[in-house]
Amino acid sequence: MTAIGDLTREHDAVVDLIGEARAAHRIGDLRALSECAARIAALLGPHTRVEEEGLFAALREEFPDQIAQLEAEHRMVEPVLFEAAHAPIDGHWPTRLMAALDVLRRHILKEQDGVFPFALTGLTVEQWEAVDAVRAQVGTALPVPHP
Repeated sequence: MTAIGDLTREHDAVVDLIGEARAAHRIGDLRALSECAARIAALLGPHTRVEEEGLFAALREEFPDQIAQLEAEHRMVEPVLFEAAHAPIDGHWPTRLMAALDVLRRHILKEQDGVFPFALTGLTVEQWEAVDAVRAQVGTALPVPHP
């Protein structure tokens, strides 16, 4: 499915950026760390909408607790990324960001190993069309591949 492929490519890009953030944090490069947070936030903006308004909406009735947990993780990570990218309020923001990135990495694994495989076999054509409609509305922050 194109929808899962797009979500997976976005996850892959976020995981790469988490690696860059960890490297920046190790060497104390706060500017690079902040830039990584901004790039992750940009990727996750449309990605999260596709998940929540499309994919999760299709799964919420069958898996309400699991979907609520995934959405709670989105809400936990978003403000930390925003703070790190725009206006750190104190000198502890790098620690908060690294903790949030750990949550995000585990979150991605939950989706890749649980949500996406189930969705591939469990969603109807109409549900996939709804996911695709959200993607058409929000787009992606991934660079367009060259032919």
